[in-house]
Amino acid sequence: MIRFDRASVRDPERRGMLLDLLEVGLAAVDPERVVLDALDDDLPRGGVWVLAIGKAAVPMARGAAVGLGARLAGGIALTRAGYGGRPPDLIERFEAGHPLPDRAGLRAARAIRGLCARLDREDRLLCLLSGGGSALLAAPPAGVRLEDRAATTGLLLASGAAIDEINTVRRHLSTLQGGGLAAAAHPACLTTWILSDVVGDRPEAIASGPTVPDPTTFDDTAAVLERYRLWEEIPSAVRTYLENGLAGRVPETAKPGDPVFAGSQTRILASNATYLDAVCLEATRIGLRAVRATEPMTGEAREVGTDLGTRLARLAGSVDGPTLGVSGGESTVTLRGGGQGGRNQELALAAAKPLAGIASVQLAAHATDGTDGPTEAAGAIVDGETIERGLSLGFDAEASLRGNDSHPFLAATNDLLWTGPTGTNVADVVLGLLRP
Repeated sequence: MIRFDRASVRDPERRGMLLDLLEVGLAAVDPERVVLDALDDDLPRGGVWVLAIGKAAVPMARGAAVGLGARLAGGIALTRAGYGGRPPDLIERFEAGHPLPDRAGLRAARAIRGLCARLDREDRLLCLLSGGGSALLAAPPAGVRLEDRAATTGLLLASGAAIDEINTVRRHLSTLQGGGLAAAAHPACLTTWILSDVVGDRPEAIASGPTVPDPTTFDDTAAVLERYRLWEEIPSAVRTYLENGLAGRVPETAKPGDPVFAGSQTRILASNATYLDAVCLEATRIGLRAVRATEPMTGEAREVGTDLGTRLARLAGSVDGPTLGVSGGESTVTLRGGGQGGRNQELALAAAKPLAGIASVQLAAHATDGTDGPTEAAGAIVDGETIERGLSLGFDAEASLRGNDSHPFLAATNDLLWTGPTGTNVADVVLGLLRP
């Protein structure tokens, strides 16, 4: 079971309840366990090839190997460097760059194509997808260099675009995403099981949908780039390729009804909702009133944090018993400064401002994969003392937020959360605990 590093957190005894709840949520979305459970429900016959892609690829592959036993024919696990540990026997491990694609991803894509080329209609391929696969599976089309795709991804990540918008573009700059992997594996019998990190759990958005139909078009891709004023900023090779797509000179991604999807099956094994369900159940069991957000958490991180912190501050004086606010989703960050941080750290620091001086409230913002943005922290846990502590150490919260520099502030106040890579990935979770 994944544990938080309590020794690094300020006042771990008082914050222990929140940390316990976060750990319960992580246990509920353990990739190895959810794959094993799925195999109990849907046990395939005959030999099965396994292809696992994403941050949870290795533990998902382990679950498949345990469940399949001697029926495991072989396979590949493609994951981010440092994630998941050793793969099972017969599964070849590849590591690649994230969030920007790299040449290791190109090598992995070639190996995956090689595996698919060996399959025929008598073979069964179990594809295990998790978040992060969009960057890891680097397979740009002819005329687009890896560096061009990476530069386009970097511009989108800095623009504040939502992940489904980013993945709309990624699908149209890949030969294996947007249903391309299903085409490569055809006519093998294809089953896809997914650990979802995307709000709404849309299969085409998770790992950019390599095995499912893509409902978006080149027109949608151009609209995303225009919306964030990036059309003139992207590399010329990307712009030319997309212009060819808009003109019909480049084939669209695979669409619903394409024969490559005939007989294929897709199933969401676990998601952000699975995590939140487990947290709410445990909170109720230990005597908390659990209040779950009715809508997924989306929007600019600092604005989401300010709103959540303000609402918790208002509730602090009115609740009549221990209460837990529960929300999940994925916020975004528009880079305006050159600081260090991640969306959960930025959200938490923004929330700490309206909570300043309120002793009865704590808020934890947590990236379920264990790494928040480009940092090694998993997020942060703040309370009514966070802002005052930062000020006493020479930090100004508003300046830190303007510079996208939440990490140094929260490191100084000992408010960062640390798990290391968790092996799972179901987007982000925010818990607010009120104890009047």
